Amino acid sequence: MTASNYSIKDLETLSGIKAHTLRIWEQRYQLLKPHRTDTNIRYYTNDDLRRILNVSLLNKNGRKISKIASLNDKELYDEVNKLSKESENNSDQIENLILSMIELDEERFEKIINSNILRLGLIKTIDEILFPFLQKIGVMWQTGTINPAQEHFISNLIRQKLIVAIDGQLVKKDNKSKKIILFLPEGELHEISLLFCTYLVRNVGHQSIYLGQSVPLTDMVRVVEIREPHYLVTIITQPFKEITTNEYLKDLSKKFPKQKILVSGAQIFNHRLPTFKNMQYFNTPTDFLEIVKKF
Repeated sequence: MTASNYSIKDLETLSGIKAHTLRIWEQRYQLLKPHRTDTNIRYYTNDDLRRILNVSLLNKNGRKISKIASLNDKELYDEVNKLSKESENNSDQIENLILSMIELDEERFEKIINSNILRLGLIKTIDEILFPFLQKIGVMWQTGTINPAQEHFISNLIRQKLIVAIDGQLVKKDNKSKKIILFLPEGELHEISLLFCTYLVRNVGHQSIYLGQSVPLTDMVRVVEIREPHYLVTIITQPFKEITTNEYLKDLSKKFPKQKILVSGAQIFNHRLPTFKNMQYFNTPTDFLEIVKKF
């Protein structure tokens, strides 16, 4: 199977609708028309996934399946867009973002994000909608239910939004503000979470020094010598190729004993972590914001 082909289990995972229910709807309402491989294995396409995600959104919001099944694709799309404008349910917004990613629909993405920023503000939109959305994308990526083009498309849109927001901030230096270097380990390219952190650092009035993707520790040593920061922030999403995450953390702590180091990322959540006096772990943007407010 390619990333454009889905099993009924994939549809269940992505839509939240049980496979048994999907089969009933398929037989009773012809909501889906499965294809078959040469070996007679059933599979579904991107069009099927888009349709069932739209159906799921409407059904979860009280629309009867018999009514939904009577809608053609355009009517279904229009109803979901209408719901997106009216709904203040974060899970609905996240599912709409998934649809915008699958359909490569930039206009839809912009409308969802802008309306939520107006409703919640940027920080809450990041914490309550974008961060859970990115976590869901991570699961979809690991299970092969999205392809690289879809992931790159949505990641770049979010990245652009964050860079514009960061550039729009004015940070006034005073005696209370701290210098914070933000970087990703060598080989690490997933920088959206780090950009979130940069926005939050500047939002509370601290100075951010953003180094971005794939920074070797040897380069970090020189940067720290030059800028003498109070804090370091890094995100570890991918496993290291030649060392373990714990070995990297130990080396990081040893090389920068004068700095407090804040660490997050998928590799942090998935491991039993060592304890170092100068290192603190965090899970979400809200956790990070509470930490930096206390600097």
